Amino acid sequence: MRPLPTVQLSSGAAGLVPPWRCGYLVWPVSAARPFVPGARTLGKNLLPVTATILSEIVLPHLPSASGVEIVGATAYVVSDDAPYLYLLDAATLAATGRVQLFETTDFGTGRIPKASKPDLESMAAVVGPGGQAGLLLCGSGSRPNRDKGYFVSLPASPGEAATPVQALDLQPLYAQLRAHLPPGTTLNIEAAATTATELLLLQRSVGGGPALLFGVPLGAVLAHLLGPGMPAPGPARVLPFELPGLDGHAAGFSGATYVGGVLLVTASVEATADAVADGVVLGSFVGVVDLDASTASFARLAWADGRAYLGKVEGLAVRRTLDAHTLELLLVTDDDQGGSTALVAQVQLAG
Repeated sequence: MRPLPTVQLSSGAAGLVPPWRCGYLVWPVSAARPFVPGARTLGKNLLPVTATILSEIVLPHLPSASGVEIVGATAYVVSDDAPYLYLLDAATLAATGRVQLFETTDFGTGRIPKASKPDLESMAAVVGPGGQAGLLLCGSGSRPNRDKGYFVSLPASPGEAATPVQALDLQPLYAQLRAHLPPGTTLNIEAAATTATELLLLQRSVGGGPALLFGVPLGAVLAHLLGPGMPAPGPARVLPFELPGLDGHAAGFSGATYVGGVLLVTASVEATADAVADGVVLGSFVGVVDLDASTASFARLAWADGRAYLGKVEGLAVRRTLDAHTLELLLVTDDDQGGSTALVAQVQLAG
């Protein structure tokens, strides 16, 4: 199978339907894609009852998937050890291309080595200070070379010329977050999402460290990252969470998306006490976070026959809102050996 072509981004929107959400964003989407999430509000105090896998496909030529966002007809997938942002058809999940984020000579094996990779673990759709819609990709911050990110602009209309990918220095922002960590805890940002007013960055701590959510003022952080000379803001709030566990190992945040007033997250369990080293994967969860109460509720991800899913989910996006209590999700996974899959799952909520 030939490698994916490197492409210039285009929206591909042939017609307009009711606007799609991304936090407070309103973007046109393709009329030909009935699965595009609705803009309805899901409601408060929702709890996940079941998280059931409907299908799984292998994503060839896409190593180590670490996050996913759906914008219009396209699912964008970021990798933690590749220099590309990958594009899939959100309906069929067929690969359609990739966007180069940075130059490197370390990708000869198809994966950037652990010591030198930027470890892009989180992605969120945002609108910059100039009104430019795009994707914010963030390194984990678990090593100095991982204090970097990228802003990938998304065209506002079909045929509009793509703008260059913008490299971002996350060190000043991450210094603000590190100041709120307990002594000896390594910063390890593994998920991101946006509300109308905040960039939510989720800390996956290992070895007994806390699971944290940093709420950073959205306007201020985008002005800092994308504008000239603005200082890095500190978090307006830092929320600790108790996550479920398996076989004595606590889960850690791995993905997040904010839809219809609800923060949905994934969490996976690895038998490791190191923020850099991988461990045996024991399973994954899908959860709903109550930002007001600082609580989270989870359902273990399982196959339709009830067998627990034993893979590591790294990111999620809402593919369809079926009704006020049922969502169809697109999840991406990483097997820590360079392999990636896409799962379509249905989550039943109660509340």
